[in-house]
Amino acid sequence: MKIFRRLYDWVLSWAETPYGVPALGLLAFAEASFFPIPPDVLLMALALAMPLKSYRFALIASIGSVTGGVLGYFIGWGLWDAVGPYFYQYIPGVTVAGFEQVGGLFEQYDFWIIFAAGFTPIPYKIFTIAAGVFNVNFPIFILASLVGRSLRFFLVAAMFYYFGRPARRLIEKYFNLLSILLLIILIGVILLFKYLS
Repeated sequence: MKIFRRLYDWVLSWAETPYGVPALGLLAFAEASFFPIPPDVLLMALALAMPLKSYRFALIASIGSVTGGVLGYFIGWGLWDAVGPYFYQYIPGVTVAGFEQVGGLFEQYDFWIIFAAGFTPIPYKIFTIAAGVFNVNFPIFILASLVGRSLRFFLVAAMFYYFGRPARRLIEKYFNLLSILLLIILIGVILLFKYLS
């Protein structure tokens, strides 16, 4: 869609201004609760321009995203009756039945669902709001968000720190697949430990 391409280009344009770093924090905050463009776009542009500051950018993105996730949680917890109908219109592909299924998953795997949403390409904002709607334990929500989001952004930062420009092509082409594979491996290791113990 043209509007998303325009938003993408607008986000990217901030990297060429002196306000790129604060824009990254604000973008990460907004994306965790309502904005459609992920902060990785601006994080990659800044890290490409200044690879030695990649970890600093990842820290800013992580803090912004987790605090934005808290906003999403409280939107779901306190404003769901008012925003619920708009939520389904605003986020394509999300249905009432699908949202209820997320609630069922939270009952069994609260930490892991938030972690997966924070680390993989799954839209994190859906799960921050859903966590509030379904009253996920707040400290667990914060911990899972912090771990998932930080791992995601610091992985991007590390790739730019060590590999520079070639990392951009690698991330743009394979990052979604890599993050899903890493999640599957992580789940496999956890299940193996549970089985062995």
